[in-house]
Amino acid sequence: MTAIDPIDQQILMLLQENSKINIKEIALKVGLTATPTYDRIKRLEKKGIIKRYIAELDKQKLGLELTVFCQVTLQVHSKTLITQFENAVNKMPEVLGCYHVAGNFDYLLKIITPNIKSYQLFLKNKLSVLESVANVQSNFVMSAVKDHSTLNVIS
Repeated sequence: MTAIDPIDQQILMLLQENSKINIKEIALKVGLTATPTYDRIKRLEKKGIIKRYIAELDKQKLGLELTVFCQVTLQVHSKTLITQFENAVNKMPEVLGCYHVAGNFDYLLKIITPNIKSYQLFLKNKLSVLESVANVQSNFVMSAVKDHSTLNVIS
């Protein structure tokens, strides 16, 4: 774990809120001038704490109405089948998250599609045809109470 001070924490929170905020605005909010603020951000990037800058999209406005959490159980836990499964899932644009988990199933997938019909086609033509897949359980999201990928770095 990399130690960060309270000013770094503030910078990280501001960038998570709005990755397009400019250096001068950040500097003003954290009480520094632009140069040391810029240097801090570059240091956080170099250390890999800031991995990338992204835009958050509105799924509904893009016609992506259905979110599904899919529990996948594999046939066998061989290195070859696990690698094949993970490589295949990484190429599927519908899959926004893939988590190898411990418990009653092997993987938890977060899938976004326009509707139930498109999810059915995804399941039929992409996911269930993988030789490593033994079982799939689908959980359809009714509403999102909290859906953020930002971290609270201030303890």
